[in-house]
Amino acid sequence: MLDAAPLSALRAIFADRASVAEAVLAEHAQSESLVSAGRPDAVVFPRTTEEVSALARWATAHRLPLIGWGAGTSLEGHALAVAGGVVVDFREMAAVVEVRAEDRLVRVQPGLSREALNRELRTTGLMFPVDPGANASLGGMAATRASGTTAVRYGTMRDNVRGLEVVLADGRVIRTGTAAPKSAAGYDLTALFVGSEGTLGLITELTLRLHGQPEAVMTAVAAFPSVGAAVDCVMATMQMGLAPARIEFLDTDTVAACNAYSALSLPPAPQLLVEFHGHPQGLAEDVSRFRDLAAGFGAAGLDWAERAEDRSRLWAARHAAYRAILASRPGARAVVTDLCVPISRLAEAVEETRADIAASGIPGPILGHVGDGNFHAILMVDPGSEAEIATAKALAQRMADRALRLGGTITGEHGVGFGKRPLMAAEHGEGWGIMGDVKRALDPLGLMNPGKLVPG
Repeated sequence: MLDAAPLSALRAIFADRASVAEAVLAEHAQSESLVSAGRPDAVVFPRTTEEVSALARWATAHRLPLIGWGAGTSLEGHALAVAGGVVVDFREMAAVVEVRAEDRLVRVQPGLSREALNRELRTTGLMFPVDPGANASLGGMAATRASGTTAVRYGTMRDNVRGLEVVLADGRVIRTGTAAPKSAAGYDLTALFVGSEGTLGLITELTLRLHGQPEAVMTAVAAFPSVGAAVDCVMATMQMGLAPARIEFLDTDTVAACNAYSALSLPPAPQLLVEFHGHPQGLAEDVSRFRDLAAGFGAAGLDWAERAEDRSRLWAARHAAYRAILASRPGARAVVTDLCVPISRLAEAVEETRADIAASGIPGPILGHVGDGNFHAILMVDPGSEAEIATAKALAQRMADRALRLGGTITGEHGVGFGKRPLMAAEHGEGWGIMGDVKRALDPLGLMNPGKLVPG
């Protein structure tokens, strides 16, 4: 709980947009997964960069942590107040500042969601393609270096953030990047802050790269006789130079959950959901090549959805897969983990993980963005069972070990937060300590999202 003096100073900045109400604190102490921590001491709702800068100076004066909050959809506890302090909820900084259609750029505030941005862009012929599934805030997506279903074609947030405005721990405001397509002028500070998870500063504006809306889109769903056949088809698709906009894998358990939750009738077998974007003529050629390729791996029931409403229904079901899986075991919570490996080791990683989960005795459907070697396991546990939670955490640890053994990473897109922080030394070695050095240089008091990402 904040003492009277710092609370009074905080309210001098934010007035009634600084809250210590129990309901507001509780709302900002929840995670999408089983990762949990204590409540913050206060929540503020800034409207301007100047307010965020004043807040940072206040935090320095009172030695209190600041934790950025977007849509609250992160999975590794990124936005939870592990050491108390003030959560900075950016919901009131959600404007499109400027659209520069001729440069394919847009400037936005951090609280704007990706879906809201694309609604604003509908009449421009442009779109922002990064799609993590959840309707996340763009500031949060940059802070966690998010990716998702379209990364295989359009890249991740790392590839689509051109510049940032950031408030540092001491209240200074810096701008990184330019509107130019490239630069060789010094350190890439934009890249430093993208993926820093709020540990180096608070993002108050983003300049994003836009892409043209595709002239034609086709989506297919195909059932395969085995997990290995589906994953091998993905590998062959990428190695042949086909460029799907999305290529998603669902194992049999995920398919069953999606069928029940979203009223689908997909065959009870491993599935690939594939989408191609492009010009009609080129698209027809890509579709034909993929059809022949999938047939060679035993695909059955290859069903193409050309109508927008049919495509939307399929992708809505895919995006709802997490909720569908949870609904398949009522009352369960999830230990959610992801990993990413080289495409050449993908089949091995998936098959080993499936066998490990099957032997564990807890349900753990697998799905993911296999076109870029990234997949997820949703390990469902009884939240009251310490044994099941321990089993799930051991599975997640072995998944991380497996990813590193196969030349991959402990997380392809979920990020680190404090949920995966204990795994960082194994992946980065001495490099993890260098990350800590950078943190101390920019935030010597350790007030920016403490307890996350970097060494203590």
